Amino acid sequence: MYFNFNWRSGLLLIFFVHGLVYAFLLLNKGLKKESNSDIWLSAFLFLSVLYICPWMLGYAGWYNGLECLSCRNFMFYMPMSHTLLMGPVIFFYIQQLLNPGFTFSKKDYLHFIPGALYILWNLIVAIVDGLIKQDYYLMDGQNDPDFADWYIGFGLISLLFYLVLSLKYYKNYLAFIVEELSFADTVQYVWVRNFLIACFIYFFSTLLLDLLNLFGFDIEYTTTWWYYLLFALLFYYIAITGYAHSIEQKKQYSLDFLRYKMPYLLGNVQPTELVIQEEGTTNVQEQVNPDQTEIPAIWKTKLIDAMEVQKMYRDAELTLTDLATHLGTNASILSNVINRSFCMNFNDFVNQYRVNEVKAKLADQANAQFTIMSIAYDAGFNSKATFNRAFKKHTGAIPTKYQIK
Repeated sequence: MYFNFNWRSGLLLIFFVHGLVYAFLLLNKGLKKESNSDIWLSAFLFLSVLYICPWMLGYAGWYNGLECLSCRNFMFYMPMSHTLLMGPVIFFYIQQLLNPGFTFSKKDYLHFIPGALYILWNLIVAIVDGLIKQDYYLMDGQNDPDFADWYIGFGLISLLFYLVLSLKYYKNYLAFIVEELSFADTVQYVWVRNFLIACFIYFFSTLLLDLLNLFGFDIEYTTTWWYYLLFALLFYYIAITGYAHSIEQKKQYSLDFLRYKMPYLLGNVQPTELVIQEEGTTNVQEQVNPDQTEIPAIWKTKLIDAMEVQKMYRDAELTLTDLATHLGTNASILSNVINRSFCMNFNDFVNQYRVNEVKAKLADQANAQFTIMSIAYDAGFNSKATFNRAFKKHTGAIPTKYQIK
């Protein structure tokens, strides 16, 4: 196979090979462990290694038809820039990673129609020119369709749209877990934030390059190569870190943003409408805001009993849904009780009880032989980092301050 090795083509080839290796590793891992998020990340890496091919193979001499005409035709007829697919892949990777209950449905295929149509068009062009006309007909033979202005612009718009959707989804997730999980700190997944930052760097660097070309700046071919090297570094970081941070959910929970009225999704949703029927009158619709209704004292009493007497906070994997089921109500009502009666979210509410138990035990001489972390684990904390953050937040001090000497 023709390949002109030089430092530019060779350097991108290294990233190309490593990217492919990580893509196959993630695909294999995803299939064996039935981890769909790993499969989505594998798809992202496949698209990424294809994205650098034009510059890797271009510097290897494939665009030069004098020495390898079949190489030149391959470059023109083989679509390698799939920004219309990259956006949806990123979005579904984020959903699958954060939501244990997410299932890819038939309607989700609609997100991939633009990218599929572009591939189909390239296939038609290749068949018409290569098999029917046997000459450049639908293709002009001079310009690679992947670098057409309309395609680059459309791809950038699509990528930005899905990056914004992914960012909103992650923000909603962070808002949700503090309302639903008592172990929210351990499932914040900082990796997702870093992944999105890397994707936005790719987007804005691409936008800057295209804007410079649009406004008449003469960007040389050799200068553009550095942009592709930057992209190669980004996806290499994503490959290594993404493989290391492959998430295996142990505690299953339902990710329902609407349950707690996540602002990014609800927008201007109006308060619940209740139909009131009075004798001898027709139905009248009255808007009732649930946040303005009085909370029955019985629920607050039941909640305090569950925490102070039954000590349910000691369950390290306690969720709001678990607690609501135990009390015989639903998560939405219980969340409202906690938010309005105690002015805090579920995560802080539970951790406050855990911190108070740790403080009490540290001050008791009978517990002097126990380590701080053994007491913390008994109180329901599941990691040292989570315990230290919660203790500092609720007391403003470090645990040793309360430990009896």
